[in-house]
Amino acid sequence: MLTLGSFLTIAQQVGMSPEYIIALTSEWKGERLPDGRPKVPDSILERLKNISIEEAWGVLRNKGFQNQFEGDWTIVNPDVPMTGRVVTAQYMPLRPDLEKLIKTTGIAEKRSPKGGTNSWPIDVLIPGDVYVADSYGKIADGTLIGDNLGNSIYAKSQRGIVFYGAVRDLEGISEIKGFNGWMKGVDPSYIQQMMLTSINAPIRIGRATVLPGDVVLAKKYGVIFIPAYLVEDLVLTSEVTALRDEFGHLRLREGKYKPGEIDSEWTDAIKKDFTGWLNNYPGKLPMSKEELDKYFKERNW
Repeated sequence: MLTLGSFLTIAQQVGMSPEYIIALTSEWKGERLPDGRPKVPDSILERLKNISIEEAWGVLRNKGFQNQFEGDWTIVNPDVPMTGRVVTAQYMPLRPDLEKLIKTTGIAEKRSPKGGTNSWPIDVLIPGDVYVADSYGKIADGTLIGDNLGNSIYAKSQRGIVFYGAVRDLEGISEIKGFNGWMKGVDPSYIQQMMLTSINAPIRIGRATVLPGDVVLAKKYGVIFIPAYLVEDLVLTSEVTALRDEFGHLRLREGKYKPGEIDSEWTDAIKKDFTGWLNNYPGKLPMSKEELDKYFKERNW
């Protein structure tokens, strides 16, 4: 006969174990955080800010990832892009018997017994994290945070949030320097008839499937969730694509090539011209010369 303790161990967790997260993200071969999530380098997160949504989406689609984008957001600071390592949380409509089990389990996991469970995902945040929550699009009585929790999120992560749901006190939240957020709505009500069901499990954000340890690219044009093991390649590929576009647009304006020559496979003469242009690029390239050389050695033009 199962005791309550053994049932909790076998059947219910609020926060997923490092072993589970490692299994979810097994394609990642680099360094990991203590909770098992991939530790994508900060330098890559910074470079990702300059990648367009279209470029990132194109790379993911070419690799078979069709369900990583969600658009139509209310945004705190639309002109400031945000990148970071994802911490996921899932919420559901309140069911008292399940909520009781979740609270008991959370306390056994040494989570705070005070306040609402919507503070628990915030407690696990570290610098570089973005809190991503599926609260099933609930707006009225579905506000996961206000300005107090917003301040706590930023203090821990130096980032912000992506909520498939709502926040309250957007005026106060918008005054948190450095904080940014993408949400589906704003309402002055408090959270009611909702419960947290998991932290760092797979979740759905609109049309996107999101795993803990994904990297998020959030801009005013939408949000993309990138598998950690694809981020470095996506950044470099997108940077090279942007350089090719810049070169192509320049040469078209100069009238040196016809549109069909730029839009089709490049001739050896155009490739040589592009290489010479890169060697004399007017500014700092986003990648190192070693990265660029390796890229062109490993890929067909």
